[in-house]
Amino acid sequence: MVKNIFDKQVSNEIISRIQQLTPTTQPHWGKMSVDQMLAHCNVTYAYTYEPEKFQKHNFLKKFLLKTFVKGIVVSEKPYQKNGRTAPEFIMTGTKDFDYEKIKLIHNITKTQHLGESHFDGLENFSFGKMTGKEWNNMFYKHLNHHLSQFGV
Repeated sequence: MVKNIFDKQVSNEIISRIQQLTPTTQPHWGKMSVDQMLAHCNVTYAYTYEPEKFQKHNFLKKFLLKTFVKGIVVSEKPYQKNGRTAPEFIMTGTKDFDYEKIKLIHNITKTQHLGESHFDGLENFSFGKMTGKEWNNMFYKHLNHHLSQFGV
């Protein structure tokens, strides 16, 4: 069962794990550096809170995402190590570790404060309308996956 990111205790647990990261924390798998991972995790929230920054998906791409990707993203099944990611989530170059860390903590706190009822029925940039549980699974699984990747 996926923990509830909308629960203050759970979001504080995730934030505590993020606080353990340093600019030199190394991954147990994958190619991203810790600063890139933080920036990568922030993309999910940018899609949610700043969708105007992204080019809208055409009908075919959105159909394919809803049909083949959504189930993987919003299910309770954990992500596999070294799984594929969308091009918008691929990070290259050096990112500002402190900025990305602060931004991610802010995004988690904002999401927790808004609560599950805010997200229930809300349109997702890639997957269409989602339930509060689907939003939770997407947010929590993604964070947990990458924090585990970096050993926290």
